[in-house]
Amino acid sequence: MAKKKGKIRIITLECTEARKEGKPPSRYTTKKNFQTHPERLEKKKYNKFLKRHTVHRELK
Repeated sequence: MAKKKGKIRIITLECTEARKEGKPPSRYTTKKNFQTHPERLEKKKYNKFLKRHTVHRELK
């Protein structure tokens, strides 16, 4: 029998501005409760390639 997926899953956040500037995107991992927050997550995180804080969006 297959294991049931839990309420909390690990997601990946990727920078939205790096590819427009031709730099590699920075990625972060975090946890998210899918029952309480089904929409995609957006956070401001530091991008070491651009050397500034940028918006990071959840990958599918």
